[in-house]
Amino acid sequence: MNEKFRLNRFKDFLFFRVRETMRLPPHLPETFAMRYPRGYFSFNLLVFLVVLVSSGCSQGPDEVVVDFNRTKSVQGAHAITQGSRSLKVAVGAMVSPRETLIYYGQLLDYLGRKLGLEVELIQRKTYSEINDMLAKGQIDLAFICSGPYAAGRDKFGFELVAAPQVQGRKFYHSYLIVNRDRPFERIEDLRGKLFAFTDPDSNTGRLVPTYWLAQIGENPETFFKKTIYTHSHDNSLLAVAKGLVDGAAVDGLVWEYYHEKNPTQTSLTRIIRKSDPYGNPPVVASRYVSSDLKESIGRVLFSMHLDPACEKILQSLMIDRFLEPREEWYDGIRSIHLALASVERRPRDSQEP
Repeated sequence: MNEKFRLNRFKDFLFFRVRETMRLPPHLPETFAMRYPRGYFSFNLLVFLVVLVSSGCSQGPDEVVVDFNRTKSVQGAHAITQGSRSLKVAVGAMVSPRETLIYYGQLLDYLGRKLGLEVELIQRKTYSEINDMLAKGQIDLAFICSGPYAAGRDKFGFELVAAPQVQGRKFYHSYLIVNRDRPFERIEDLRGKLFAFTDPDSNTGRLVPTYWLAQIGENPETFFKKTIYTHSHDNSLLAVAKGLVDGAAVDGLVWEYYHEKNPTQTSLTRIIRKSDPYGNPPVVASRYVSSDLKESIGRVLFSMHLDPACEKILQSLMIDRFLEPREEWYDGIRSIHLALASVERRPRDSQEP
């Protein structure tokens, strides 16, 4: 399959995703408010499509920067207190916008009802945008990827609140996946191929595969022929399943979710490598959130599994319960950051007398 034909197929795939994301759930709970207009997602994906196709994908991971129009801006620190009327919550773009609403809508509605607050879902394209908003107090609570937490806890002032236990496990993995009909068995087999990352700050979707390459003396910019960012793990999964890219690294929790709930796409992929375990993606609060409210949020999350009304909500997310996370769960990710930083410094250091 030549490259031009694959890019055209990728364009068709993105138009399909546009149509799907336009079909937002018609009935959202009364206490659940969205911070974007109904056409927001479809417009943003069209922008992504134009940039991607016009650039012919990326010659390197750092070259793909898709500038989505932002949703309604949130000015200044929210500084939420126990008496505030709303709770601004962000969900990192681990899955595409429509899936985020479906998966997290009921959970956030429950949280809002228990706290007596209106929940406003604020979504952004990249993890870094969420990080910045948390740091400025423009959002109060966020479900984020483990990578941004491990790397940015001190810089952005993240405060751990909870982490999900999924199928009895508090750890997850990065899955290196390929199409089931392709002959690839190792990451080395993907040399000179088209590869999909999720987000520049993703642990499982970029950091881990970059580390795997560093272990064999390679880097994404020179190892792969082209790389693209899909900005969600389900988009990467679909791109591999449809043969639009040769490989991708995805969040194992997302792959397992789809494999359990709707294996149509996962059955078209093969897992050729799994990473070491890392702490599940946490729920974090902004440093501007009052300690009383943060404790209240924790109590609600930690007790959800005891409420019969929450059984279906948690089951739909394949979450057993929420746990109080420990810092050491994320030390493995920090070790990878240190190792990659050492590799990046090595050529410069070797030139010093």
